[in-house]
Amino acid sequence: MASEHYFSSAPGSDLKLRQITVKIAGAIREVTTANAIFSPEHIDTGTKVLMREAPLPSGGGDVLDLGCGWGPISLHLALADPSATVWAVDVNERALELVRMNATKVGLTNINAVLPADVPETVSFAGIWSNPPIRVGKAELHAMLEHWLPRLTPGTDAWLVVQRNLGSDSLQRWLAEEFPGAGQPGALEISRYATDKGFRILQAHKPA
Repeated sequence: MASEHYFSSAPGSDLKLRQITVKIAGAIREVTTANAIFSPEHIDTGTKVLMREAPLPSGGGDVLDLGCGWGPISLHLALADPSATVWAVDVNERALELVRMNATKVGLTNINAVLPADVPETVSFAGIWSNPPIRVGKAELHAMLEHWLPRLTPGTDAWLVVQRNLGSDSLQRWLAEEFPGAGQPGALEISRYATDKGFRILQAHKPA
């Protein structure tokens, strides 16, 4: 059923919470997940690759976890840089509530778990990290990236992890075609940053 997709805004099934143990920021932690969200049993492989390979925030400011799910990347970022404000953004309201629960459980106060429309238009980001929801389809995925990537502040980066078999190379080509090169308004420099376990990490750099 469509209502059970992890990218639905309000899952139709009854809430079934579960406790799992995961490793985040070098420590084993107990977190809460639930049905009708992305990867409720564990941290999925793509997210693990992103958390292991992509540089972490270090200079404070606003950073974005786009498509946050129950929050592993948000927790990872918030623990790495307590001076940063992490915007955990998802369309799934159940997932957002889990992020809030997990932030409280870990003792974090620097995570804002919100719907996309609730991020003020005035906020720009000192970094974006995302395991984007490829299965929403190209049109919706492209629209999402067109909306959020331009909100990087100059001199910063977005890090996207995408499985090779689910179109990482075609997404890299589209990004390079969609966003103009250096020296042009709205420029983003697109490259492949790392490859691991069948996943690519794509880097979108906004020139200073």
